[in-house]
Order: sequence, then structure tokens, then C-alpha cells
Amino acid sequence: MQDSTLFSCGLCQGNQLEAYHQDKYRLYWQCQTCQLVMVDPKSRLTPAQEKAIYDSHENDLADEGYRRFLARVADPLLARLVIPSQGLDFGCGPGPLLAKMLEEAGHQVALFDLYYANDASVLTRQYDFIVSTEVVEHLAEPAKVLMQLLACLKVGKPLALMTKLVIDKARFANWHYKNDLTHISFFSRESFAYFAAQQDCELEFIGNDVIILTKRS
Repeated sequence: MQDSTLFSCGLCQGNQLEAYHQDKYRLYWQCQTCQLVMVDPKSRLTPAQEKAIYDSHENDLADEGYRRFLARVADPLLARLVIPSQGLDFGCGPGPLLAKMLEEAGHQVALFDLYYANDASVLTRQYDFIVSTEVVEHLAEPAKVLMQLLACLKVGKPLALMTKLVIDKARFANWHYKNDLTHISFFSRESFAYFAAQQDCELEFIGNDVIILTKRS
């Protein structure tokens, strides 16, 4: 068993970590303060290995199935926006279909992605909305990134996220989502509730994998 005292939780910085699961590839810990489940740092990929996997993904802008998938977050977000709003697609990937969908609805969307659109200047602006789909599960320090995004939001505006949620240990053991080796941080409803309370955000869950944090102040 590896020693959890050598690292802290990427969401609350706590060090009360307990072994949660182990498979043939990785060891997973759970923070007892915020309930985040995380991959042991020694089991994580290098940035080069991670990017190689991202490069293999096929996100076709003409794929109607992919558009329907993204509509799960786009539709509730659009219902909250006034045309025209200015937003940010954080972690847009090499094929920013979501940004295109939001632009088709009359909004302006800046792009940021560590590997495919790495323009840090967009993180110095203020936005009417920020959307980040299938990103937080890739982050070693999700609180740091989420706080940075909230700092880019105007008061009363939404941060819309999409990620699969941890339910319990039994389902985690057979969960396909953990088998993607680029996924290293796994949120539950409790994890998001903890973060929302710490950051004074309203929190809403839509369906099984859409989370909207609204900045109160």
C-alpha cells in the first residue's frame, strides 16, 4: 500500500485520505473531508502520455451523436443566457463543437485548452458564462482551476460543467469512467456541494452528469 501522507486532496487540500479502490492499473484514494476520489500521483500519466491519448480522440464537428451529447450541457446553459453573451469554453479540445453550438445560438465564445488552444490571455477576462465539459476529471488540482474560472466569471453568472459522478464503492469498482487513464479526479455530489459552499456558489445538478455553479459574489 502506498503512503497517502505524501500528497493532499486536490479539492480541499486535506490529508485525511483513505484507500478507496485498487485495480490492475491504479490505486485510488478518497478524501474524508470533501469525498473527492483521486488517483495516486504515482499512478498518473505524464503530460506527453496524456496528450497522446487526447490526440487519438475523434471529435467530429459534423457528428450528430456528439452534438446530442453536448446538448445535455448546452441546452440548460442556453436557457440561462441573454443574447448576446460572452463566454469561455475551457478545455475545448481540438474540435470545439460546443463553442460552435453556443455561437450558433448567438453568443461569443473564447477558447482555452492546455494542449490545443493555450492562450492564457483569455483567462484574464470577465465572462457571462464559462462551460467546461469532460475536463475536471483530468485535473490533479481541480480546486485551483475551478477557482480560477470563478474569478473569470461575472457575479450571478454560471459555470457549467460536465463530468460523471461517483456514487459508491461498489459501482466504482466496475465503473467504465475510471478506466480512462487520463481521468484522475472523480467528483460526487458531496464533493461539488463542499466546493460550492466554500466558494459561495449556488449549485444545481441536471441529469446524471451536468453541474451548474452560479457565482453569488
